[in-house]
This record gives sequence, structure tokens and C-alpha cells, in this order.
Amino acid sequence: MSEPMLIDELLARVRSGDDHAFVELFAHYRARLKQLLEFRMDRRLRGREDASDVLQEVYIDAHQRLHHYLKKPELSFYVWLRQLTTQRLIDIHRRHLMAEMRDVKQEVSINRFGGAATSASMASLLAARLASPSQLVMQAEMIAQIEKALEQMDPVDREVLALRHFEELRNSEVAEVLGLKEAAASNRYVRALTRLRDALEQVPGFFDGPES
Repeated sequence: MSEPMLIDELLARVRSGDDHAFVELFAHYRARLKQLLEFRMDRRLRGREDASDVLQEVYIDAHQRLHHYLKKPELSFYVWLRQLTTQRLIDIHRRHLMAEMRDVKQEVSINRFGGAATSASMASLLAARLASPSQLVMQAEMIAQIEKALEQMDPVDREVLALRHFEELRNSEVAEVLGLKEAAASNRYVRALTRLRDALEQVPGFFDGPES
């Protein structure tokens, strides 16, 4: 059975009052939601907040709001769960980090969800492609340079790349998340790849590849 057919069947069971179907639905998407949390969570919080605990809170939240969602499902089920998860993460960021912040720009970067924490995660994952010992020694400096390059990209372009490559969303899901038509999301992705390469070309050594 294809994934869309499986989700439709589970949602039909949920609508008929089958609570276990909701458990199955959430379990089906749990790994993707955990990947989202681990990718998006500010590195300062990773020792303080456990992704599994956050997902338990999201599960409870989703179960409580399920009836409202089913009455008028404006988003696909996964994108709806993702929305609840990102809102929970925003709340966590605000609770732990807002006391450390003193200017409006920093607050906005959390609320827009896709600012510094996302760039830092993308930079670390991109730099991880370097495998040789000599390059690994330089990796911390390179991560900082990559992060700076990413921050200079258009925020929507950067977010499209984050959604497609690091959250592994389908183009249709990216379109939903960003409120774009699918064709526009696809075109934006192609443009973003070009701009990412242009940005990374400014990072010394990034395209040199691992030493043999």
C-alpha cells in the first residue's frame, strides 16, 4: 500500500473513532518529527531538552486538537503535525533563550523559525562532508564561514533548502509549509541550489573535496 493510501485509511479510521489509528499515524511520522527537532533546535538547548520528551508533548497537543483538525483539514496531516511541533519548539526557544536576548532582531529570528539555529545546523551538516584529518582540524572554522555564507542568502531560499535537504520534505509539503504553489516551490528550490553553490564558493576549501 502506498503511503498516501495508508494515511487516508488511517485518517478514515480516526474519523470513525478508532483511537489506535491516531497512535499509528503519529508513530508513522515520529522519526520525521524527531529529525525536525534535532535539526532545528538551538545547539544551546540540546543538553537541556530531549527530543523524545518534546514529541510526547506534541502527541498530547495533537490528540487534543485532532477533532478541530478533522472538521476542516486545511493542511496535510504531516504538515499539520509539523506545524504543532515547530510551535512547541518556538515556545521552548522562547522560554530558555529569551532571557539571554536583548534586541528585537534576535526575538524575530526565533519566531520566524529558520534563523540562526537552522543556519548553524545546515553549516555543521555541510561541513561534515569533509573527511580527511587535516580538513577536520579546520572544520570549526569552516562551519563558521559556511554559517556566515548561509546567513547572507535570501531567507526563503535558505528555508527551501532546509526543508528539502535536511528535513527531507517533498516539494508538495514545502509548498504547503511556505504557502506557495508547487511550481513556485520547485522553481524556488532550483534557484536556491544555485545561490547556495555561489555562497559556498566564497568559503575557502569547501569544494576541494577530501584529500586522498
